[in-house]
Amino acid sequence: MNREQEHMTKQRKNKKGGRSVAKRRHRRAGIAVSVIVVFLVLVISFTFAFVDSAFQKNPLNGVVGFFQPLKPTNILLIGNNARNPQGPLDIGPGGGGQADIMMLAHIDPKKHQVVLISIPRDMLFAMPQYNISIPKIKSLFFIGAQMTPNQAAQLTVQGVEKFTGMHIDYWIVTDFQGFSDAINAVGGVRVDIPGRIYDPTHSGANLYPGWQTLNGQQALAYIRVRQNIASSVATNDFERDDAQAQVLAALQQKLLNKSGDMAHIGSLVDTWYKDVATNMNIGDLLKIAEAAHGAKVSHINLANVGDSMDVMDATVQGINQQNQITGAYYDIVDPAYVTRVLEPYESTGAWTGILLPPPSQIPVDLYGSSTYAAELQKDGYQVTVLGSSGGVGQAQIDYPPGELAWGLQVGRSLATGNSIVQEGSSSVAVVVYTP
Repeated sequence: MNREQEHMTKQRKNKKGGRSVAKRRHRRAGIAVSVIVVFLVLVISFTFAFVDSAFQKNPLNGVVGFFQPLKPTNILLIGNNARNPQGPLDIGPGGGGQADIMMLAHIDPKKHQVVLISIPRDMLFAMPQYNISIPKIKSLFFIGAQMTPNQAAQLTVQGVEKFTGMHIDYWIVTDFQGFSDAINAVGGVRVDIPGRIYDPTHSGANLYPGWQTLNGQQALAYIRVRQNIASSVATNDFERDDAQAQVLAALQQKLLNKSGDMAHIGSLVDTWYKDVATNMNIGDLLKIAEAAHGAKVSHINLANVGDSMDVMDATVQGINQQNQITGAYYDIVDPAYVTRVLEPYESTGAWTGILLPPPSQIPVDLYGSSTYAAELQKDGYQVTVLGSSGGVGQAQIDYPPGELAWGLQVGRSLATGNSIVQEGSSSVAVVVYTP
């Protein structure tokens, strides 16, 4: 928390430097492994449904169907980015300790579908009862982890329920170690490395092209590559996404191979109990596994890089105890949009604590490209083009005093991923400077 604040304070001093969307994505790459970790949790639970002989040895065999839920079930998957934690719910001594990945799994047995809903971790989210200067939804995990007893999962669940308007039945938390342990538990995974990869500074990856079996540490390094200095592969977020999916597919194939990997079931179960914290019991796990067996899986993202913007220090009533946010990159999500997207999944309405006015109510004075002006006008803004921006490196949005929501809405419409949003001097319009 403090490190992030210090980092953002330093960035404020150089805000004209023209940081790019690529740098924004690069910053996220270090925790990309959490995506695999939370998917892994589902995969491990699904394994019970696929391995028939394991069921035959289980005293619950024959009654699993009796426990199968008739109504949709929602499970929140949480990836804790703590370094060197004592357990999945611990914030650890090495930094991190926030919910860098939150994914809501909506399992509908009647429709035989699983919908994975990604929660934007950096979303600006009102927490009026807490003293937190950078109120992002991921920080609820950090806040709860410092309580006695530990409430990391419970606070995160409450926040996601409020945001999505969906009731959460179960939660599952794991961390980086869970991924590595599971890979080792199945004897490694066989992966086709697309090219020479060498990243000694960040992930520690040192891999050569071609098919090879990766152990847990190697697989973890492969999907966390941040700077490959050996070739042009694995150099951006999209390629990292491909690597994550590739390792996950290899792990799935090995886990779900009935004939080849029965010997690993015991090790996987041990990994589950050691590296995973959850409010599910074995009966819950089995019924969810059966409900999800063979189901169609789809994915929903509630935000994208265009929703991200560099918001300066601002006064915001009700956003936290101090009614003041510290400047940072925030994802600004429109609750009305989220409500529409999640309506098929029994959402009662989304909430972030930030009310964004419609574009038609926001006057904009624009300096810069007429292309941006046309886009804003298309969205319904009242735009006046006033001339050249003077060659700014990135979009700058100056909102009238006390009208932060105006600036945030314009930032969402510009969708540059790195617009600077700050209080300006005009009392009647948002003043925009574009490259």
